[in-house]
Amino acid sequence: MLSFEAITPDTLDTMGTEQLDRLPFGVVGLSSEGLVEIYNATEERLAGLPRETVIGTHYFSVTAQCMNNFMVAQRFEDEAEIDAIIDYVLTLRMRPTPVRLRLLKASGMERHFILIQR
Repeated sequence: MLSFEAITPDTLDTMGTEQLDRLPFGVVGLSSEGLVEIYNATEERLAGLPRETVIGTHYFSVTAQCMNNFMVAQRFEDEAEIDAIIDYVLTLRMRPTPVRLRLLKASGMERHFILIQR
């Protein structure tokens, strides 16, 4: 299933750009070093940040500093596996925006994901 709650890291990792762009929620795929490898069209549109300016940046220190904290970024450092949904408020470059974040990190997978549902 491709819903925000049910989609798996394996599925996200094998989807092409067009498939990812059709999802109704934001998808950010990060390397183990925190560099943005995937930034879907939904997130590009809702965040107002062009994909070409985000790909290759360090997500937590350049693009989404409001997530560079113990609730989001630190969990990717500390936890071997994550599948957690948290209520969050985005504050960078926008008025405070309540969202749901889904943090996904699977053992054996190089890429991690943050899903953003507005």
